[in-house]
Amino acid sequence: MTIAEKMVAEKMAAEQAVAGQAAAGQVVAEQTWSGRWVADRVGIGLDGSERLPELVGLALRSGNPRRAHLLVSTVLGKHVPQRPAVVHGVGVELGRSVRELLGAAAEGAVVLGYAETATGLGHSVADGLGVPYLHSTRRPVPGVESVGGFEEEHSHATTHLLLPSEPEFLCGDGPLVLVDDEFSTGQTILNTIRELHALQPRSRYVVVALVDLRSAADRRRLEEAAAELGVRIDLVATASGSVRLPEDVISRAERLIAEVGEPTPLPDAPPASLVRVELGWPAGLPDGGRHGFTGDDRARLEAVLPALAGELASALPAGAGRVLVLGCEELMYAPLRLAGALDDLLGGDRVRCSTTTRSPVLAVDDPGYAIRTRLAFPAHDAPADGASRERYAYNVAPGADPARRFDAVVLVVDDVADTPALHEGERALLNQLRLVTDRVVLAVLPSYKPVPVPEPLPVPQPEPLPEPLYGPEFSSYPKEDVAWLLKDLSGVALEAPTEEREEAVQNGGAHYAESLPVEYQPSPEYQELFRQALDGSARRIALAVGTVAETLLRERGPGLVLASLARAGTPVGVLIRRWLAFAHGLDVPHYTLSIVRGRGIDQVALRYLAAHHRPADVVFVDGWTGKGAITRELAEALTGTGFDPALAVLADPGRCVRTYGTRDDFLIPSACLNSTVSGLVSRTVLRAGLIGPGDFHGAKHYLELAAADVSREFLDAVAGWFDEVRPSVREGAERLAADPDRTPDWAGWAAVERISAAYGIDDVNLVKPGVGETTRVLLRRVPWRVLARRGVGADLDHVRLLAGQRGVQVEEVDELPYSCVGLIHPRYTRGATGANGRAV
Repeated sequence: MTIAEKMVAEKMAAEQAVAGQAAAGQVVAEQTWSGRWVADRVGIGLDGSERLPELVGLALRSGNPRRAHLLVSTVLGKHVPQRPAVVHGVGVELGRSVRELLGAAAEGAVVLGYAETATGLGHSVADGLGVPYLHSTRRPVPGVESVGGFEEEHSHATTHLLLPSEPEFLCGDGPLVLVDDEFSTGQTILNTIRELHALQPRSRYVVVALVDLRSAADRRRLEEAAAELGVRIDLVATASGSVRLPEDVISRAERLIAEVGEPTPLPDAPPASLVRVELGWPAGLPDGGRHGFTGDDRARLEAVLPALAGELASALPAGAGRVLVLGCEELMYAPLRLAGALDDLLGGDRVRCSTTTRSPVLAVDDPGYAIRTRLAFPAHDAPADGASRERYAYNVAPGADPARRFDAVVLVVDDVADTPALHEGERALLNQLRLVTDRVVLAVLPSYKPVPVPEPLPVPQPEPLPEPLYGPEFSSYPKEDVAWLLKDLSGVALEAPTEEREEAVQNGGAHYAESLPVEYQPSPEYQELFRQALDGSARRIALAVGTVAETLLRERGPGLVLASLARAGTPVGVLIRRWLAFAHGLDVPHYTLSIVRGRGIDQVALRYLAAHHRPADVVFVDGWTGKGAITRELAEALTGTGFDPALAVLADPGRCVRTYGTRDDFLIPSACLNSTVSGLVSRTVLRAGLIGPGDFHGAKHYLELAAADVSREFLDAVAGWFDEVRPSVREGAERLAADPDRTPDWAGWAAVERISAAYGIDDVNLVKPGVGETTRVLLRRVPWRVLARRGVGADLDHVRLLAGQRGVQVEEVDELPYSCVGLIHPRYTRGATGANGRAV
């Protein structure tokens, strides 16, 4: 894979894009950088190209716990009013650079822009490249089926839909050009490429952005993804650099926002006149790229722009010196081109353009801050996220500087957005605009409808979802630690003798998840071994917990949702949740759900998670890996669900996951016991007659074992080390992020196959590698023998004790990749081998 980081020339000549205009990338620099106010007070800094401060300022987001700051482009025509020749010219020049990069392959390219901020930029890039254009949208359109979608990790509004008028629009095999205003982490781009590559594989992608601010780790992640997919990904940007953020940037920003308070109210003045203009927009011409925009559409628009500009000019007041053309959210390109044509007609560099937005941002009327003023108004386009949501227009009101006042504002919306909410009430956008200018001109474009809208069909109502279980009614964990996505089977007799279960499983008469083993009652000697193991490994576990938690926070953001795999993963999920609360003050949701080898994950539990959270936010966690069977089961079960199948574990001796605390095979004391270290909950059950199609998988709460419960003792012992290991955790997480060798190599699975062949075992599921899995064999199955790596000491004391109690041979071997491996009896029947499985 090649990543060509091609920088657009610092001196962009707009004469190539708009004849007679000044340089398209040349922005008149104010004496004060529009990011200085934030930089001085929050400690955020920009490093990189000299042009970076010229292209972006800084502001503070409000209501977004994922990201404190906003990079405010001065050339995008979104938050900051800008000359239309500059806005269009920057995009056109980027498109020409892409054409130069692609050469002959440019003829088959398609451009995809991101809603809402880059819809106009992407369209301008397509103009420069001379190819068809489509942008993502957050507005569902009745009768138009989405051909795909993806999530934007840090955005205020995250879900993107792809609604081309023809499903074949994205089905070519030519290069796909993805355009966004900034390239910060690359996660949104990766989400898009993975989604569209599954829909239509292609060999080449080009990513275009005004600024590239990725870290070295982000760059490696893109390279790894390209190698994994077998594609080439190139990057074209106007400027590059990085953003320096203090560790406590979120809390600093929140304090500063609270100190600044509400923006200055609008002036108490008579409202300006409102003029509605009926533009002669050509029938059938798309108003943007929501459903696709072709070369023929481009030619039709270019031909009609002068006449449309004349219609707008006739509605302006005589002698209007400063005119703003204001677009509406995703509707950026048509207002931009209308503004350019109007500026050409009026002359004198009088017209600026910008657009309303969904993003809530703090306004501070200071020359060193990018968002000087704010108009907040109700959404007026019947949005999918609720009409009560606010929308915003920035830097439209003049604030304290009368020189910033516009003599007229031309508001351009489509007919879907021309609703009573736009007109009625003192907070309506039109009524607020009338208080900050001398005339408001309203131009309404027909929203392009690619297909007739059929009558809506009745929507089948999904089955009601069951509710989670909580402690102390179910489990000995506090309610806030975990929500159990399980059905309570405590009153059902499910236990069977170990030998009986083993025989039924091996002869195909039953699945291991259809019954439960009799709960092991530890002897005093074994309980003492557990406490010794806990004393000896609590710090090591705390370090692994913190490393995993910090890695997840770095890669998935503070909005993550923990989903542990019951029950070995449950205490791990509780500990990760406690670390995030301890280290970052986060209250992260934690659920635990069932996955059964050979049967898959609990689909009802997945439905519950998807109904209450974004699937992309859900992180699956477990205690450790053995050979990787559950890792594979999870990946297969989550295919096509929207959930990320990546599994995070404390210990990955099997080398089959990317997120782990360690790859050493060491004793996690929670593996030593069954329910008494897992909240007094059994392993999960999936049996017809007990679990219906609308039920979670089941489990039992062994309240009668409360006297022997050490679940909280285990958690408290590990959490007690959190403060001491915090510096080491930070170092460990940074090493893991920088480690290029995190890719799973499945060495554990290969080792299991070698052991299976060496000991004549036909079924790899009877080979259980690692300390945790070996312990499970000795507690729940009919063990045949234990292989122990020569020289392993105290980590295997409990294994040796259990093996002695079960009469099982412990065989020391060399060159074992695990501390130990448990072998289940491969040909067990009570008649042929004896009840204990040892007489062959």
